[in-house]
Amino acid sequence: MIIKVTPDEAVQEFISYLVNEKGYSENTISNYLHDINDFSAFIKTEKMAKDILHISMRHPENYVSYMTNQKYKSTSIRRHISSLSSFYSFCVKNDLFKENYFKDLEKLPKIPKHLPKVINESEIVMLFDACDLENKLGYRNFCILGCLYGCGLRVSELCNMQIRDIDFSERIIRVRGGKGGKDRDVIMYEGLGEMLKHYISVFRPEILYNSKDTENRYVFLNKNGTTLSRVGVRKILEKLVKDAGETFHISPHMLRHSFATALLNNGMDLRTVQELLGHENLSTTQIYTHVSIEKMREDYTKAHPRAIKPSKNKS
Repeated sequence: MIIKVTPDEAVQEFISYLVNEKGYSENTISNYLHDINDFSAFIKTEKMAKDILHISMRHPENYVSYMTNQKYKSTSIRRHISSLSSFYSFCVKNDLFKENYFKDLEKLPKIPKHLPKVINESEIVMLFDACDLENKLGYRNFCILGCLYGCGLRVSELCNMQIRDIDFSERIIRVRGGKGGKDRDVIMYEGLGEMLKHYISVFRPEILYNSKDTENRYVFLNKNGTTLSRVGVRKILEKLVKDAGETFHISPHMLRHSFATALLNNGMDLRTVQELLGHENLSTTQIYTHVSIEKMREDYTKAHPRAIKPSKNKS
C-alpha cells in the first residue's frame, strides 16, 4: 500500500534519512536537494506530471534528453540521476512510491576519464614559502597547507577538524564523519604536529579574540575568529599562489591529489594510501597509479639512452 504524503514531505523524510542514518555532510545533502528540485522544476515546466510523486517510467529518459540538450556535463547528468535514483529507492522502500524508474537507467552519457591534477613539488615549496610565519594568519595558512598536502584531508574534513581530534603524542588526526560518515585516522609528519601545537596555543587564541567565541573548538578560524569555510580555504590558497608571484590554478583537492601521488611515487602500498585517503573502494585510489605511471614514463624518457632524443645540432 502506498502511503499518502506530499512531495515536500517525501523529500523531507529523505533528507532526514541522509542526515540521521547515512551521516552525510551538509554539502552532500545540499547536492541531493538541488538535484531533486531541478527534476521537480523540469516536470512542472514541461507539464509532464503533477509532481515528483506522479511520474511515469518515460520521465527519466526524457529528463536525460533534456539535460543533454541543455549541454549539462556528463558528470552533472550522472550525478542528477544518481541522486534521483537514491531518492526514489528510499520512497519505494518506505511505501511512498511504487517503483524506482531511475534505477539501472540506460543510455547515460559516458564520463571521460581525466587524470587528477596535481601540483609539482617546486610549486608546493613556493606555497609553503609564501606563508609569513611571523604573522598569525600566515602561520595558520602554513598549518592548513600541512594538513591538506601532508595528511591528504578533504577541505570539508579540514574545516570540521576540532582540537580534540588531534593526538599530538601519537601524531594522529582523527577525521570524524568523513565521506560516507566514516571516521579514520591520518598520520601527521613530525614537523606538522609541532606547528599545529604552536598555532593552537599561541596564534589561534589571538584570532579567536576577534569573535570572543570561547566555545569555538574548531582548529582553523577565519580572520574574524569564526570557523573557516571551504570557500575561505580556497581563497587562502589562491592568495598564496599570488603572493608567491605565480599564476597556476590551485584547489584544496589538488593538494589531496598531490598527497596521494607523492606517496605512490615514493613506493607506498596502494592499500595504505587507500586507508589514508578514506576511500571505500580500492578502484577509487587506483586512478593515482596512472599518475605515477606518467611520472615514471617522464623519468624514463629523460634517463634511458634509447629514449633520449638525439640533439638536432649535431655537425
